[in-house]
Amino acid sequence: MFDKILIANRGEIACRIIDTARRLGLRSVAVFSDADRDARHVAMADEAVPIGGPAPKDSYLQGARIIEAALQTGAQAIHPGYGFLSENPDFVDAVTAAGLVFIGPSSSAIRKMGLKDAAKALMEAAGVPVVPGYHGKNQDGDHLAEQAEAIGYPVLIKAVAGAAAKACASSKSLRPLRRR
Repeated sequence: MFDKILIANRGEIACRIIDTARRLGLRSVAVFSDADRDARHVAMADEAVPIGGPAPKDSYLQGARIIEAALQTGAQAIHPGYGFLSENPDFVDAVTAAGLVFIGPSSSAIRKMGLKDAAKALMEAAGVPVVPGYHGKNQDGDHLAEQAEAIGYPVLIKAVAGAAAKACASSKSLRPLRRR
């Protein structure tokens, strides 16, 4: 087991993890960006390590810096919280390659479940009931309207991967689906 964890996140997420770690008798290490130097999670943790500039790409998304902070402080495990690096299988692999425990799913589970269409196909193959839907490559508006009719309304349109920003960027060519 381990007695010290590094929390690779910030804000309320990190605070909740720190509270839980404390209840379990574990020491905690917070990481923080320049913008979060005076944040509550930094004050709550047993130790805190700066990891970069105010933008997440310069701090909370810097996996190598986070792993180095864990090694420097003697943390044996990294808890990613959610968002940031929590669903990055390469980060999980790097954490375990450094001899640390990743508190979360394995990199293979993340790879299998990281794409909504692949995850749904995996569940269907395992006999798990899933919500009906269309997962084909044809993204033409008329074809999608036909699929919506076949599925039945209301319908929910989700991006296969990524967050809402990716969905918005990829949906610019789609016209609204309307019941005919």
